[in-house]
Amino acid sequence: MQKKEVSTPQNLQVLYEDNHIIAINKRVGDIVQGDKTGDAPLSDIVKAYIKEKYNKPGNVYLGVAHRLDRPTTGIVVFAKTSKALPRLNKLFAEKDAKKTYWAVVKQQPKKNNDTLVHYLKRNTKQNKSYANIKEVPDSKKAILDYTILKKLDNYYLLEINLQTGRHHQIRSQLSGIGCPIKGDLKYGFNRSNTDGGIHLHARKLSFIHPVKKEPLEITAPLPKDPIWDACS
Repeated sequence: MQKKEVSTPQNLQVLYEDNHIIAINKRVGDIVQGDKTGDAPLSDIVKAYIKEKYNKPGNVYLGVAHRLDRPTTGIVVFAKTSKALPRLNKLFAEKDAKKTYWAVVKQQPKKNNDTLVHYLKRNTKQNKSYANIKEVPDSKKAILDYTILKKLDNYYLLEINLQTGRHHQIRSQLSGIGCPIKGDLKYGFNRSNTDGGIHLHARKLSFIHPVKKEPLEITAPLPKDPIWDACS
């Protein structure tokens, strides 16, 4: 398995930055917040980048407003000020930020575009969510819209817009219709990707800037690999 590429303060892919927020294109090997692996989280790497770039003394403030699963790539937005963080949190909590994802699957969905509705039940021991057609105890309703953007040689590129934000929602719902994401062993794909990631990318994020109150749309370039290259 090839080594996961991880972000450092020197190679950080900054998509947008101003005084209040910073948006990063997350790599496969990055974790957004610290976990039991003990690996340096992206939040620490961004802090080090800010400290270095602006020659800041003392501690750097950085607030985590949302997360991406470790094997997923794409846009992650952080707050650089204590004023921006609660406003960003509110944006994400109230679904006022429009998230668009790209996913690569091997099986063709039955329809070219559709709205999927499932009831997801989370198993914390397995760190996995199971998609049910009908409501079950302790399940949460999950809704997404997908469109087939492109047919590749052996795969299909889907564009996904989330209507809800559930644990592993896209991974679980696509698996629920027999279309697990390329490389996603946990949700039924038959083999892993060489870098340990999956072909799920947070492609675009649109929202009203929490401080400037202006519309902002951020797009994250795709990772470099033959499958993603064929998608662009």
